[in-house]
Amino acid sequence: MTDENKIIEVKNISVQFRVRNRLLTAIRDISIDLYDGEVLAIVGESGSGKSVFTKTFTGMLEANGEIPTGSILYNGKDLVQIKSNDEWSKIRGGEIATIFQDPMTSLNPILTIGKQIVEVIEKHQKVKGRAAKQIAIDLMNKVGIPDSEKRFNDYPFEYSGGMRQRIVIAIALACKPKILICDEPTTALDVTIQAQILDLIRSLQEEYHFTTIFITHDLGVVANIADKVAVMYAGEIVEYGTVDDIFFDPKHPYTWSLLSSLPQLGQRGEELFSIPGTPPSLFKEIKGDAFAPRNPYSMKIDFELAPPKVQVSETHWAKTWLLDERAPKIEKPEIIQNLHEKMLLVSKKDNKRGK
Repeated sequence: MTDENKIIEVKNISVQFRVRNRLLTAIRDISIDLYDGEVLAIVGESGSGKSVFTKTFTGMLEANGEIPTGSILYNGKDLVQIKSNDEWSKIRGGEIATIFQDPMTSLNPILTIGKQIVEVIEKHQKVKGRAAKQIAIDLMNKVGIPDSEKRFNDYPFEYSGGMRQRIVIAIALACKPKILICDEPTTALDVTIQAQILDLIRSLQEEYHFTTIFITHDLGVVANIADKVAVMYAGEIVEYGTVDDIFFDPKHPYTWSLLSSLPQLGQRGEELFSIPGTPPSLFKEIKGDAFAPRNPYSMKIDFELAPPKVQVSETHWAKTWLLDERAPKIEKPEIIQNLHEKMLLVSKKDNKRGK
């Protein structure tokens, strides 16, 4: 990717919240580039800062939040410097749209589905009346709502969870965004519906050519949808690379742990792997590597100095002392060795069950 394809450039962003006269640092010095048309997955445990980070792109931080350092360059404008709701309203939705985790909190329960889509079309596409209604029906068809003309006047409670999420996607598409943020859009849905929604997002992304940021704690989802992956821990990106880099050549012990936790790798009669301990308090200053207390491969330096950012390849970097030339050579856990072959085997088994 060249600089010409760059759509967002994040430089040294930090986010803090004032909570009961204490300062919580939710995002710590993140720098990352997002390229036109790609799908970036941001992965990590709950509380790692994934959603907070992307809220800085749409000015949706809570009232007690602030961005003390850094910049987010988009279309020649630094989003950090935008202060007014009028300015944000031009970007939020129309330029950068978000699909949230729970469709029931995204839809107004007292307005019909059709009216909610039409309102967005009238605002962002400057189309009114019958023309707006027809665009709304076309979008409902596009996202797989059966009998969309009949269901145009239904209310959200008359739709299933999966159908409501499809409507939320239709509303996001009605904005014609350049960037679509998908914040855990399948978490509240059962496995079969999750797969359908993921397929829908992927096919729409190919058709409309928007850039996608996909937030998830599930690395299994990432394998099917992403081009690039950013692994977050304690408010920081600790590893970044292509899907193949992260799945088949991971370098950070935290990434090893996330991959080891994949349910697909579980063996009958054996306990699934879980990461020991808990993430650090973000109220306190973090010394060294934030993951060190939970890392079975920690060295003394991990508790003393922040690890350097080491460029593994042109597309891949990680922040870990294990990549220092003086560090002992440690093999990644056995469960994620030959991961490509193991995932192919799981896929074949799943295909057989589906027949």
